[in-house]
Amino acid sequence: MPPAPSPMVRRRRLGAELRRLREAAGLTGDQVIARVGWASASKLSRLENGRSRPDLGDVLDLLDLYDVTGSTREDLIAVTRDAGNTRGWLRSYPVMTQRQRGYAELEAGCAEIFEYGPVILPGLLQTAEYTRVRLLSSRELIPPEDAEDPETEIAARAARQSTLSRDADAARYEAVLEEAALGPRGGPPEVMAGQLHHLSRLGELPNVTLWVLPAQAKVSDWYLPETAFSIYRFADPDDPDAVAVEALAADLILTEEAMLARYVRVFDWLREAALSPDASLAWITEAATALGPPPDVGAVPLPPSSTPPVQRRRRTQQRSS
Repeated sequence: MPPAPSPMVRRRRLGAELRRLREAAGLTGDQVIARVGWASASKLSRLENGRSRPDLGDVLDLLDLYDVTGSTREDLIAVTRDAGNTRGWLRSYPVMTQRQRGYAELEAGCAEIFEYGPVILPGLLQTAEYTRVRLLSSRELIPPEDAEDPETEIAARAARQSTLSRDADAARYEAVLEEAALGPRGGPPEVMAGQLHHLSRLGELPNVTLWVLPAQAKVSDWYLPETAFSIYRFADPDDPDAVAVEALAADLILTEEAMLARYVRVFDWLREAALSPDASLAWITEAATALGPPPDVGAVPLPPSSTPPVQRRRRTQQRSS
C-alpha cells in the first residue's frame, strides 16, 4: 500500500495556510496569542512554520478566530490530523530509524522525485552492500548517541525503496548520476558490481529514468553544483514542493518557491548535459558487465511478483513554482 501522507509535508502545508489566514484577518502574532489565550508566545510561530506537531484543539481555536467555515475548515481539519498522525505514517514501513525518517517522510505521498548524486548514489538506488560500505566508512563521524545499528539502518533504507517499485502509485523517479558516483571509489569491486547491476535493473522500470553525467560534460555555462540535492513533488497538488540539500552534519529542507525554482533550473541543466536515458542505461550495463556477474548477495531485490505501474517514460518540463 502507498505510504500515508507525509506528516512533515502536511505540517508545512498547515502552517502556511494558517499564516495566510492570520494575515488575511489583519492580525499580528501577538494579537492572536492574546485572543486565544495561549501561554507561549512561540507556539503560533512554531505552528505556522511547521516545526511542531499540531494539536487539533489549537487549530480549531485559530479557525474559529479567523472565522473559517465550510469546506476550507474541513480540509484544514483533515490536514491537521494527517500532520499529527505520525504513528499511522510509520505503520507504512516495516522498520524505520531516525536517520532515515526525514527522507522517508519527504518521499511519502510523492508523485515525482528528482535527485542529483555527485559522489554518493541516492539512498533509493542503493544496494544493501553499498549502503553498508557508506555507513561503516562514516561511522567515526557519527556521535555515539546518534549511531544506529548498521543492519537496522540498511533495513530502513530498503523499506524506503518501495516507493519506486510498489504495485500501485509508484513515484515517477529521475536521477542524474555523476560518472564519479559510479566509479571504483564507491566500494570494493564486488560491491560496485552488485550496485551497477542493480541500477541496470532499476533503469528498466517504466517509472524510473537514470541519467549519467560524464566527467567531461559541460553543464550550462561551466556551472558546478555545490552539493547533492533532491526535489519532491506530491500527489496532492496542495502539498508544497520541497527540496532536500545534503550536508555532512544535517540536511536542509527548502519549500520557498524562489529557492525551489533555482534547484529545478539546475536539475534541468544537469539533465541536458547528461547522456540520454537509453545511452545512460547502456553505459551502466556495460560498466556492470566489465566488473563481472552480479553477486548472489547485496542487491535490495524488487518485489518478485510486482508489476510496475504503466507509465510512459517521457521528459517533461518541470514547473518552477
